[in-house]
Amino acid sequence: MRIKICRKESKESAYWLRLARCAQGKEDEHQKLMQEGTELMKMFGAIITKSISRDFS
Repeated sequence: MRIKICRKESKESAYWLRLARCAQGKEDEHQKLMQEGTELMKMFGAIITKSISRDFS
């Protein structure tokens, strides 16, 4: 359950980063943060997928 919360929080962080992009002009830093957020979402999603598949095995 906590992993789902982590994934949700990382999605929300990505949302706020997209909004902040409009307000500031630091494109390099923004791009790095967006990439890191995307990687975190993928990791949490993989953990959730693997844990669900183990539950059904």
